[in-house]
Amino acid sequence: QVQLVESGGGLVQAGDSLRLSCATSGRTFSTNTMGWFRQAPGKEREFVAVIRRSGGSTYYADSVKGRFTISRDVAKNTVSLQMNSLKPEDTAVYYCAATKLLGLTTTADDYNYWGQGTQVTVSS
Repeated sequence: QVQLVESGGGLVQAGDSLRLSCATSGRTFSTNTMGWFRQAPGKEREFVAVIRRSGGSTYYADSVKGRFTISRDVAKNTVSLQMNSLKPEDTAVYYCAATKLLGLTTTADDYNYWGQGTQVTVSS
């Protein structure tokens, strides 16, 4: 099993920045790709960003490209999401997820492990 714990959410104003972190533990060697997803009230969970643990290749949703940066610290078993120029439409619960797949998958069903989520609220 793999455990994921997110932190770093909060209430900010439009234009501000936040940094989310995801601490992983357990059988982390079995996970090859880490992703961030988000879910706003009344909406489906959507892909935000993904990174491969080995090599660090990344891919982003168009809505966050150029504003968000995903990174990983293999030694510390953490994945982070730096969010800049936040907008009210970024308001959501943000989830960290892990999968054994090697590809930069954007599909939530491909992920085997999920964190409990952290709330990000951006006021206008």
